[in-house]
Amino acid sequence: MSTFMGLETSKRGMFTQQSALYTTGHNISNANTLGYSRQRVNMQATAGFPGVGLNSGTMPGFLGTGVQAGSIQRVRDSFVDQQYRQESNKFGFWESKTKAISQMEDVLAEPSAYGLQKSLSEFWQSLQDLAVNPENGGARSVVVRRGEAVADSFNYMHKSLTDIQTDLGKEIDVTTGEVNSILQQISELNEQIAKVEPNGYLPNDLYDARDVLVDQLSAILPIETSYDKSGGKALAIAEGSITISLKTKNGDKIELVKGNTSATLGTDPNPLTRPDGSNNPISGITIKSSDGMDYTPGHADFLDQGKLKSLMNSYGKDDGTGKAEGLYPDMIAELNKMAAAFANEFNKVHVSGTDLKGNPGGNFFDAEGGGDFTAANIKVTDELLKDPNRLAASDSTGAEEGNGKNAKKLSDIQFAALGDLGGSTIQTYYQGVIGQLGVQGRQAENNTINSATLLGAVEHRRASISSVSLDEEMTDMIRFQQAYNASARMITVVDETLDKIINGMGRVGM
Repeated sequence: MSTFMGLETSKRGMFTQQSALYTTGHNISNANTLGYSRQRVNMQATAGFPGVGLNSGTMPGFLGTGVQAGSIQRVRDSFVDQQYRQESNKFGFWESKTKAISQMEDVLAEPSAYGLQKSLSEFWQSLQDLAVNPENGGARSVVVRRGEAVADSFNYMHKSLTDIQTDLGKEIDVTTGEVNSILQQISELNEQIAKVEPNGYLPNDLYDARDVLVDQLSAILPIETSYDKSGGKALAIAEGSITISLKTKNGDKIELVKGNTSATLGTDPNPLTRPDGSNNPISGITIKSSDGMDYTPGHADFLDQGKLKSLMNSYGKDDGTGKAEGLYPDMIAELNKMAAAFANEFNKVHVSGTDLKGNPGGNFFDAEGGGDFTAANIKVTDELLKDPNRLAASDSTGAEEGNGKNAKKLSDIQFAALGDLGGSTIQTYYQGVIGQLGVQGRQAENNTINSATLLGAVEHRRASISSVSLDEEMTDMIRFQQAYNASARMITVVDETLDKIINGMGRVGM
């Protein structure tokens, strides 16, 4: 046994406790760093003396030789990380859907003093007033203007919804661009990590940076992760390169990141003209996976959850038969359907009447630009806007001036069961559409709150494991400082012992 063995033992103790102090300082410095995981020094006892072997000396037992820092590891729970990403994916879907429905509700604004429902009510009332005073020019002008207000309401809602739909399409482009950036950054971090780990080190800060990106990606796409070891002298606890796969609804997996290669997502919006004349875009994405394979799903149903699926559902997706379906295409189609049924029925009754001069009535509404009626093109005819006297309030040719029977028939359209609307009146059908939207909005809002609650609970659990607690770090700092001081004191004791042996003991015969 070396006389200086005690010095080496204490020196190792000082160096190890010093590493622990420095790691504690690193934790404290990053207490407010996004995604930072607290780190700890894994201390382990060094091999005892004497070593094991045939030529080893015999002693009553192994003599300890001190401590060493085996590794500096971040504190992380992979199971909790997986839970967090699953809940984040659900929250991303419902939050996006809630936002899209909220914007639609703002446009439709029912019940309100300015919406379509109010415009229709005032229009019917003006017709009832005209039926009482068909010769009154002011009453005729009011009917025309309120008819114009109804058309304007349809036009406004259609334009507002299509504008929001266009914005959703742009958001899909931005989101796919964000996904591509995240995937590229993860692959670059994989490459850096693969260069460090074979040397026996743990690049904890690179792990944290990579996990932050994976967390961001999980809110957008449903993903699954696995890890590939780096080889070389990599430690057993080294994570290795992450492989990220996109989980599809039917259970297939599309590789997004593998080593230092990453997939590329693109958008593929295709316009689709429906039989009702409306033109609704379809959202689709193309994927060139990290292994070089091309995927063109073309619709959102191959995704299970996530923000991107919600955006595609709201914007419009292929229903599998080449037709567009989704939150905004369906609502626009409903408005087009109502506008067409309303305008056609109103024109049918208006044509059967006569105007103030006894002339047969013409169309009350026109489709601007021609074609079938839609919410975008419905308008009051230019002839009526110029001359309200052409309003067909009477029910027969040559009828007396005071005959307002056709105006009464026009007013009664509000109670008519329209075949194109499944036997509903225009207003009850619209109320049904608004009611269904309200149910969807409430469901989305409730699911957003529920998923946010679950996400918050998992996030809190993860924070309790990985986040930096300043109180705990201060306690560790004092603990490591005292251990460092004790090792230093031990060196002083050994030094005094050696001084006594070397300088305080005489030589025999001198």
